[in-house]
Amino acid sequence: MKTNDETTDLKSATLRTPAQLAAAGLIGADDIKKIADVASTFDIAISPHMQTLIDADDPADPIAAQFVPRDAELSCSPEELEDPIGDHAHTPTPGIVHRYPDRVLLKPVHACAVYCRFCFRREMLGSGAEALDEDSLERALDYIDSQAGIWEVILTGGDPLIMSPRRIVRIMRRLESIGHVGVVRFHTRVPVVAPDLIDDSLIGALRIKKATFGVLHTNHVHELSNDARQACAKLVDAGIPMLSQTVLLNGVNADAQSLQALFRALVEMRIKPYYLHHGDLARGTRHFRTSIAAGQELMRSLRGHVSGLCQPQYVLDIPGGHGKVPIGPQYLTELHDANYAVCDFRGNSHHYRDSI
Repeated sequence: MKTNDETTDLKSATLRTPAQLAAAGLIGADDIKKIADVASTFDIAISPHMQTLIDADDPADPIAAQFVPRDAELSCSPEELEDPIGDHAHTPTPGIVHRYPDRVLLKPVHACAVYCRFCFRREMLGSGAEALDEDSLERALDYIDSQAGIWEVILTGGDPLIMSPRRIVRIMRRLESIGHVGVVRFHTRVPVVAPDLIDDSLIGALRIKKATFGVLHTNHVHELSNDARQACAKLVDAGIPMLSQTVLLNGVNADAQSLQALFRALVEMRIKPYYLHHGDLARGTRHFRTSIAAGQELMRSLRGHVSGLCQPQYVLDIPGGHGKVPIGPQYLTELHDANYAVCDFRGNSHHYRDSI
């Protein structure tokens, strides 16, 4: 990532090429050519901190599975899409996605500290301009100002926390000045993948006279290093409530033990699990996706066995830009005349009459 006044320098130690991956022992020398074919379409970035968490001797390492490219990414299924959640159809001006009436995405930056191999925006990020230019950013902010129904602004991208504090301040102060904006939310991986970026200047840039929330993207408890936990604690201690979002991924967390460990650890960090995303239909990601039925069974395995604080909502982002919907397991079956069968967390059925 280039060093400039728009994005924070993550140093040349970030792995970005197949040769660098091989030198770090993350792929074999004989894999360089096929991984180069992957890299010609989907960018590579593994931050220095995440490199320290990868166990190169473990072929099932859940950190490597998320960030080290594989030739399976070259296999694209017919149903997979370049824009799987339909951002383009809801983009009235560059940098804005306005899918829901009361909230918008603001995407001021098009790069991340790491590139997840399952990312639904993998074809829009990297390999080009890192950030919106000044004119485009101003038009995006003007759009938010002009739409009185917008109550919440969600900074995403890319990862907004790789921006310099100076640019974050500019954006946050402008949002603070818009009367109808009540909440600012930022979606980020930075506290776990580059925790050293969470310093006083960045935290100061985020603090405005609006409700400001952080949503941490994390998929496995092994990501939650001591440095990551301290970075998150800094944000929470500064008065920024945190939620989390997780993607359900084969080879990473698609088992009850992994999900329980992750969600419990997050709650202990004062972070509420918010969404468990069903894998999007991004090109070259079929090997990561579970079935919906498998995801529902995993969610059922959490019910009654972990605190309600530890249970996110299992959601599907409908392809084509139609928004997220909950797809978790059902416990209530209507019988007749306001009579229901209700299943408890042990799998036992009970009769319930809806009396009003």
